[in-house]
Amino acid sequence: MTVYLVGAGPGDPGLLTVRGAELLRTADVVLYDRLVRADILTLVRSEALCIDVGKRAGTDTPDADRRQHEIGQLLIEHGRTSAVVVRLKGGDPFVFGRGGEEVEILEEAGIDWQIVPGVTSALGVPGAAGIPVTHRGLASSVTVVTGHTLDSGKTSHPGHEPNWDALARTGGTLVILMGMASRKAVAAALVDAGRAADTPVAVIQDGTTPAQRMVRTTLAGLPDVDLGAPAVIVVGPVVDVAPRAPGAPQG
Repeated sequence: MTVYLVGAGPGDPGLLTVRGAELLRTADVVLYDRLVRADILTLVRSEALCIDVGKRAGTDTPDADRRQHEIGQLLIEHGRTSAVVVRLKGGDPFVFGRGGEEVEILEEAGIDWQIVPGVTSALGVPGAAGIPVTHRGLASSVTVVTGHTLDSGKTSHPGHEPNWDALARTGGTLVILMGMASRKAVAAALVDAGRAADTPVAVIQDGTTPAQRMVRTTLAGLPDVDLGAPAVIVVGPVVDVAPRAPGAPQG
């Protein structure tokens, strides 16, 4: 009996790994997140149990924490009684997916587990939009950060918020996940810390899917971008390397 934490990738079903697809076809139980597209779930056997454990937007709220506790209990329950359990997460389980917390729960319960990495949206979404997050002469580093802790100024992990002053000074490419609700605060924090207001920015909604939309702007214009979640925000000169009209995503 094993629980497999599987990354579903950034959206396009074609970006699910071969190993992930194999496990979905053999799973007895699948616990899936809100951002997992329905067409990926068509790989699951009809006799398997599929459980929607998605949380609403906002991962640092009491309701979300309570829901996470329930997910942990489901993992233990099915991990002890089912041969193959797949915990299916959008992107990669270990990139802002709370995969580490779920592994700790499984370890404490003595349940075998394995990680099946997925294509994280932090890299896959900019790439699908034609944006290279690193580029010789423009960006020799890329930093992935959550913007959620600036949403309403609250966090469930005091002292572990991103250091926006340091991020502004580091340079390179900055990729911000879960940042649409806090985009005004993100832009202000980076400009106040020294990033130029005219730094190129791309906001990509529903990346790698047929619904993908991208808006190019600057840090000064970021607060005015009217796109919904899920969206990836890319900050840095690499944004201008992208073609003006990248090919339409497949899937």
